[in-house]
Amino acid sequence: MNATDPDDSPTAASLAEAPTDHVAGDTRRPDPRTDALADVLATWAPRAEHLQTLRTEYLAYLAGGGTADRDASPQHLTASTFVLSPDLRHVLLCYHRKGRFWVQLGGHIEPGDSSVAAAAEREAHEESGLTGLELAGLVPVDLDRHGLGDGFGRCAVHWDVGYVAFAAADSVPVVSDESDDVAWWPVDALPAEVPEQFVGRLTRVLAELSIDL
Repeated sequence: MNATDPDDSPTAASLAEAPTDHVAGDTRRPDPRTDALADVLATWAPRAEHLQTLRTEYLAYLAGGGTADRDASPQHLTASTFVLSPDLRHVLLCYHRKGRFWVQLGGHIEPGDSSVAAAAEREAHEESGLTGLELAGLVPVDLDRHGLGDGFGRCAVHWDVGYVAFAAADSVPVVSDESDDVAWWPVDALPAEVPEQFVGRLTRVLAELSIDL
C-alpha cells in the first residue's frame, strides 16, 4: 500500500522490457483468481483515461504470468477497498504502520482467498472491524501500480486492485494490529499524511461512481 513518487514507479515500457513472472520450466499451477480478474478487466470500461491505460497494462501483466502470490515474485497483485459512506462524503482510512500514512483498507491476497475481490473484502473486515461489510460489486473501481520502499521487505511492486464498500459514517471501526488508527475522514478534507497519489485515486473512484470530488 506504499506509494512512492510517481517518477520512481515502474513504467509500462520498463515493465515490458523486464522479465515477466513466468519463466521457462515454471511449474506453478494456473491461478483461477488471476484468470477471473483478467476476465473482469477485459470487459471493464473505466471512465478515466488513466485507468483505461492501467487496465491495458494489467491485462498484459496477467497474460505474462502476473501473480496473486506474494511469495512467488517481488511484484504481485494486492487488493484494497475504499469504504465510503452512502452519501460519498466520508471515506474510512487506516493509518498504515509501515508506510506511516493514511490510506484505504487493503493488503496481500492470501492462499485461502477465493478471488481478488474476496481478498479485498476480507482485508476490509480485518482492518476496520466493521461487521456486515460487503463489497458493492465484483468489478473494481481503481487500479494502482506502485513501487515500494525498503521497509516493505521483499515486496518491490504492488499491482493493487481497488473495490468499493459502503458503511454508515457513524459506524465505529476497531483498530487492527496492522494499523495505528482507523478513522472516517471527509472526502474533501483528507489528512495531510496520505500517499502522494492518493487524492487522485480517490477522485477517480468517486468519478467511477459518477460523483466528482
